[in-house]
Amino acid sequence: MKSKSDQQQERGLPKLAAPAQRALASAGISRLEQLTKFSEKEIKQLHGIGPNALEQLRRALKTEELSFADDAKKK
Repeated sequence: MKSKSDQQQERGLPKLAAPAQRALASAGISRLEQLTKFSEKEIKQLHGIGPNALEQLRRALKTEELSFADDAKKK
């Protein structure tokens, strides 16, 4: 079992429903940092990403002080 510090360093994706996991995997996304290269709109358009998955991703990014590409431009 990984320690909490190991999990934070990896910044993996949060636990998502299987369709959302498959959608992100098919887009080559396996870590939170990779989400910062995509706009929220682009992620939302992936088949399998629904409102719940998108909210989970937003929260996970915020926790790590990261954001989607379009959010970063607003700052």
